[in-house]
Amino acid sequence: MAMLPSPRTSTLLWLVTVVLVTLNLRPFLTAIGPLSPAIQAQTGMGLEALAWLTLLPMALIGAGTWLTPAVQNRLGVRPAMMLALALIALGCVLRLAGSVSAVLIATAALCGAGVALVQGMLPGLIKFHTPRHVAPMMGVYSAALMSGGALGAQFSPLAMQWGLSWQGSLALWAWPVLLALWLAWTTLGAMPLPSAARQTGSDTAWLLRRRRTWLLMLAFGLMNGGYATMVAWLAPYYQEQGWSATHSGLLVAVVSVAQAVAALAFPTLVARHLDRRPWIWLTLACQAAGFAALAWRPDAAPMTAAVVLGVGIGGCFALFMVVALDHLHHPLRAGALNALMQGGGFMLTALAPWVMARLHQATGGFHAGWLAQFGAVLVVALLVARFKPGHYDEAMRPPAG
Repeated sequence: MAMLPSPRTSTLLWLVTVVLVTLNLRPFLTAIGPLSPAIQAQTGMGLEALAWLTLLPMALIGAGTWLTPAVQNRLGVRPAMMLALALIALGCVLRLAGSVSAVLIATAALCGAGVALVQGMLPGLIKFHTPRHVAPMMGVYSAALMSGGALGAQFSPLAMQWGLSWQGSLALWAWPVLLALWLAWTTLGAMPLPSAARQTGSDTAWLLRRRRTWLLMLAFGLMNGGYATMVAWLAPYYQEQGWSATHSGLLVAVVSVAQAVAALAFPTLVARHLDRRPWIWLTLACQAAGFAALAWRPDAAPMTAAVVLGVGIGGCFALFMVVALDHLHHPLRAGALNALMQGGGFMLTALAPWVMARLHQATGGFHAGWLAQFGAVLVVALLVARFKPGHYDEAMRPPAG
């Protein structure tokens, strides 16, 4: 009979698993921007077609996150996680054949579907395993998410500079996914998991009848649109101004590192404060400053603007994840609400890179797109005023029984 790990070892193994799995959820997205000139040169893709490499996976992350409870109930937690990571790994490997634009877009779809399942499952699992440390654990989750983005933005252009083709530079991200798959299989096999019978489809149905659920989706989607536009167009924006792929990739990496630090720090800072709104407004102010700098003073201090923007996006993302979980006490119901917020939000987020491409086509530059993101930040700041912790129970009262 196999010996069970001690509680301390089990907790540490769970933490490492969360970090490694989450690190693999963004490199397939952030690696595209810095390599876009090489991709366009070989595939002939225009800006709108290139936008689909961000739009499609974001939309699938949204729709797929909504379907996660059903997949999890049908397969079980462990097999569903294995399926998710296998889809991401397969999508990365197939990028070796990415010189055909249709294949490249299909790989984005595969990766997006896998990420949807992971993002729909992990927050609820975190609340299930560490109910007393939800805020710091969501900070770790968010920081790992953003760190993976930094790795993709920096190492893929470096790999191409060192001699790999752009296809190989995108496909190399299959290796860490396979490592995460092995670790997740081992860890989840040694830990208690929530029973599928405890999470029914009715949970999602009653949540969708709450106006607060839709408000969370709208605010999260508009806020996260800033991340999507940054991933898709920050590197091409500066490459239009003469920056190299490696240099512009470094700028995206700086944003992502700042996101990771903020995503780790803010949930810890707010852990003792039930009202998260002042902190969310602070992160939104950072976003507004970053987008304003990109629109009006792109050459003044780009690295400083990148740090400020990254702090705003990363901190805000992590705080939204915490706020969604705050609304409900039951871990699986809170996880379902978080999944719905991400699902609807990411479908709205998916439009942001496409809108940016359309504005570029209409105006001949990225200026109008950055201003649109600045305006979206102001709208989110107004919506956040509704997130009063004293009203959570009333806003999300579950059905009787």
